[in-house]
Amino acid sequence: MIHLTNITKQHGTRVLFKNAAFQILPGSRTGLVGPNGAGKSTIFRLITGEEGLDSGEISCAKKTVIGYFSQDVGEMSGRSALEEVIAASEVTVALGEDIRQMEAQMCDPLPDDEMAKLLENYGNAQQEYEHRGGYDLESRAQAVLTGLGIGPDDYNRPVENFSGGWKMRIALAQILTLNPDVLLLDEPTNHLDVESIIWLENWLVNDYQGALVMTSHDRDFMNRLVSRIVEVSNGTITNYSGNYDFYLREREIRREQLLASHKRQQEMLAKEEDFIARFAARASHAAQVQSRVKKLEKIERIKLPAEQKTVKFEFAEPPRSGDDVIASKALGKSWSLDEGGNKPVFSGISGLVRRGDKIAVVGVNGAGKSTFLKILAKQIEPSEGSVTIGANVSAGYFSQHSMEVLDPKKTVFETVQDALPLQTIGVLRNLCAAFLFRGDDVDKRVDKLSGGEKSRLVLATLLGRPLNLLILDEPTNHLDIQSREVLLESLQKFTGTVLLVSHDRHFLRSLVDRVFEIDHGKMTSYEGDYEYYLHKTGRDHQAT
Repeated sequence: MIHLTNITKQHGTRVLFKNAAFQILPGSRTGLVGPNGAGKSTIFRLITGEEGLDSGEISCAKKTVIGYFSQDVGEMSGRSALEEVIAASEVTVALGEDIRQMEAQMCDPLPDDEMAKLLENYGNAQQEYEHRGGYDLESRAQAVLTGLGIGPDDYNRPVENFSGGWKMRIALAQILTLNPDVLLLDEPTNHLDVESIIWLENWLVNDYQGALVMTSHDRDFMNRLVSRIVEVSNGTITNYSGNYDFYLREREIRREQLLASHKRQQEMLAKEEDFIARFAARASHAAQVQSRVKKLEKIERIKLPAEQKTVKFEFAEPPRSGDDVIASKALGKSWSLDEGGNKPVFSGISGLVRRGDKIAVVGVNGAGKSTFLKILAKQIEPSEGSVTIGANVSAGYFSQHSMEVLDPKKTVFETVQDALPLQTIGVLRNLCAAFLFRGDDVDKRVDKLSGGEKSRLVLATLLGRPLNLLILDEPTNHLDIQSREVLLESLQKFTGTVLLVSHDRHFLRSLVDRVFEIDHGKMTSYEGDYEYYLHKTGRDHQAT
């Protein structure tokens, strides 16, 4: 379907990949992985023609429809949400109009040869219209919008009234409704809640028949959908037959094999070079020496890829809090509306957070999860009820807003040093490295950091301090899989208390031992881990 052959691409002096190749076959499911900046998004843009190759070839079967979802939504205005989604299938819409015009022409008498030509064009147009799903375009758009959390009440809302995160959902709905032969998805789960992620999984498994190539920071999502991994790293492209977990195991096996081969080659080279050095001056061994010199010149040296070092940081034992960390009683919150009156978020919430608990707060978008965390973190006041913080509790709070209070003029190192003024330079550098700020990265200014880097920086300052309660609202947003694993390992070792909201199911499954669900303004406590919660609520059968 699409063949990338001997492709080479570089940005400035940095070579992304050289003489690389892979194929996108009909119905194949491929996960694209690699470090940030390795060239994953570049591959998408090369396939769509937004960027050109330095050398090599990309060939595509005729009439192949390609749909590309990226994080760059662009401008949206002047249409309703439903109209915006349908309008993205412009070729299909135009074909439908052509078919209607041809049907009108058929009502008029025409010479035989013109009628024959018209019927041929009409048949071709109908065939392509059907291939593109034109006959159920509107109903498909409605189903996709609803699945992504934009229900019938919002179909006719002007797109400019939606926030950035909801516009991302509309943009994703455009591409899914297009129902292309090849679907390129760059981080499709960003800005989606768990319910929408599960819907998207099921749609891609059960309803989409084409080829899929995607990047995702959601490990569960990747594992369920892909049967092949293409790794873009160290200037090349490597194929692995399996899902993400298989890729991690296989990559380690290949790395060990490469290390063993490299070691054997180095030993062989050392012996040959030693022979050449010892006998170079002897005329009696001249032929042997020259033979071995030529042999060494022809050998292709095994190159080891740069190792991604993992720095272990021993977090200080937090001070012990009382057994009862937070007690909420008849807690309620309402927001005042501009037009008057109040909009209730939740009410009558009572619960107890115990020392050492690791609790996930779950619920659909708009249920009040973030509001609940803000009240517990003393960021806002409740409308009713009370929150009692236990003895010797020292709390830290993280939200997307936390990134906005970073000083843009300070470096990574200065920011960490401000948060931990009593620590030595060595300890601070080690903390930075544990959160993937290595070498010159510590000297980068905050205003030059990506969203993921800012998240990591704030989390490093939180986890490096002597806190015994962490309240974390979407800490996994903007983080790639490696960064999520760093955070997960840190929180698993943390001996204090954690409350968090996250849409990453692997993260929740690996960490939490209790679940608070907020639903229709009320809260239910589940005294078990995330799997227990899924089983008790029947949600373990949704992703099938």
